[in-house]
Amino acid sequence: MNDATTVYNFEAHTIDGRPLPLMTYHDRVLLIVNTASRCGFTPQLAGLEALWERYRARGLVVLGFPCNQFGGQEPGTEDQILDFCSTRYGVSFPLMRKVEVNGAHAHPLYKWLCAQAPGLLGSKAIKWNFTKFLVGRDGRSVRRYAPTEAPEKLESDIEKALDAG
Repeated sequence: MNDATTVYNFEAHTIDGRPLPLMTYHDRVLLIVNTASRCGFTPQLAGLEALWERYRARGLVVLGFPCNQFGGQEPGTEDQILDFCSTRYGVSFPLMRKVEVNGAHAHPLYKWLCAQAPGLLGSKAIKWNFTKFLVGRDGRSVRRYAPTEAPEKLESDIEKALDAG
């Protein structure tokens, strides 16, 4: 198990393959979401983009992590994912390379997030696409949200996290 204490101990890769130390977002509030282009929740991309547009000047960063582990709903390449998200939903928030969020090959960030903010009844596994994690300015997990939780319903918690720093 990773002994990281904050999200800043991790690195991801942008959708175009560049390494991105999450320390880049030090003192920001992060909303980390596993996304998919062919899911019933895919329209949430528009809501996530709206949050990004509304709060980024105050320090919110939305990070999308495409994942194909749930019903094969993200089968495309990174280029196809980027094209779909930007042309269909106007996504301009940072997208990462496709990752696994559960199991032996889960991205270390997701292993940490799941341990820090368990789901319903203490479950550590991600249940479906569009599970969301809110991380405070201190790099510590604040809360996990179910896929059914619409992005606009997170605004109160986002505002509290933004005001906490």
